[in-house]
Amino acid sequence: MRNLIKKVIENPLLKKYVNRETVLYVIFGVLTTIVNYAAFYIFDKTFENASLLGKNGYLVANILAWIAAVVFAFITNKIYVFESRSWNIAIVSFEFAGFVGARLFSLLVEMGCMWLFVSRLGMHKYLAKLIISVAVIILNYVFSKLFIFKKKEGG
Repeated sequence: MRNLIKKVIENPLLKKYVNRETVLYVIFGVLTTIVNYAAFYIFDKTFENASLLGKNGYLVANILAWIAAVVFAFITNKIYVFESRSWNIAIVSFEFAGFVGARLFSLLVEMGCMWLFVSRLGMHKYLAKLIISVAVIILNYVFSKLFIFKKKEGG
């Protein structure tokens, strides 16, 4: 058993992809998902009987939950995951604009999937949201790592 654990820990592929950054991203991704899910529940219950929204109130709830999750994710990703230490207004503005842009794209993916899974396939909205969250976390990591919080050469 000990040799198996050592073999797994020393696996070069595992070392490449499982590191401080990816572990923190998963942790904060899960926490962001919890923020998103909790906000979705609160807003969904708030709009559940709103006659103006009809049976599509869950879509409005999803957008509001997304806003809460994006703010939480930006702060935690900037500080803890990608360790972007600059608070220079130009740098923060660039990072935030890129972060929101990438998250808007993943929101469109999420909204399309929510509509497909819930309205077309009849899946329960909370189960659909949970399944879609996994794909969204991966998509957002790629955007953050490659485009938004990329480290400068030599630094």
